[in-house]
Amino acid sequence: MTTRPTHTTHPTRPLRPIRIGPRAAAALVLVTLIGIAAFGWPLLADAGSGLAHSQDAPWLFAALLPLLVGVVVATIADNGMDAKAVAMLGVLAAVGAALRPLGAGTAGLEPMFFLMVLSGRVLGPGFGFVLGAVTMFASALLTGGVGPWMPFQMLALGWFSLGAGLLPGATGIRGRAELAMLAAYGFLGSFAYGTVMNLQGWVLLQGMGQGVSFHPGDPVPENLARFFAYCLATSLGWDLGRAALTVVLTLTLGSTLLRALRRATRKAAFDAPVSFDSGAGSGPGHAPDGV
Repeated sequence: MTTRPTHTTHPTRPLRPIRIGPRAAAALVLVTLIGIAAFGWPLLADAGSGLAHSQDAPWLFAALLPLLVGVVVATIADNGMDAKAVAMLGVLAAVGAALRPLGAGTAGLEPMFFLMVLSGRVLGPGFGFVLGAVTMFASALLTGGVGPWMPFQMLALGWFSLGAGLLPGATGIRGRAELAMLAAYGFLGSFAYGTVMNLQGWVLLQGMGQGVSFHPGDPVPENLARFFAYCLATSLGWDLGRAALTVVLTLTLGSTLLRALRRATRKAAFDAPVSFDSGAGSGPGHAPDGV
């Protein structure tokens, strides 16, 4: 009697190579809490502490990489992540890293962001977070952008891609409605990414003027008011360029890329459990047991 694997799929739910189980969720929450503390603690630091992101970035980087590995390991422990998921992660990260130099340094035009939106939407928040962080790491190596800001960029882009995977209607919203939702998210998320990264750099800049400089030890509301004034004065145009390009690429190329990603995910059958049918296999070309 010959056995052969049979696969059962669930067409009513999205097929995703990385699902967030209890362990992966705990790892993501831990990474997020560390990230929030890393971005925001200067607002709460004492004026005489002498602390700065330039000193804490190596420690954050040392903590972030094991935690990212922990997200992957926790995901494998929850649901398993096979070679196909790893291959898709590598391909998309390579494409995203290659897209970044095409617009880096030009009015905030960064085409990699639209890829993160669509990938997170199709492949889920767990995959999106890991993809965003790995893509930023790879692009930093490619462009020579390795520095104290890199771990913050990895976190911020991971959150950006994760958010796309958390958008509603993963199975029910399609067509123009889905593209409009993704474009709106890409627009708002691009500004959110820029704002978060501004917070990382702003605390290091002193002497820019009483109305926009960070004042260590001042009340949080006063520093936040100066921070938003700083964003409006220095990065609004850059963030607008990133947001506009993300919207344009999502609306023009989004439909094609969404279909390609979903087709690749279906063919890879990430969610298909393997069972064995012992009653099949007696047709031509199959010899009976013992022959």
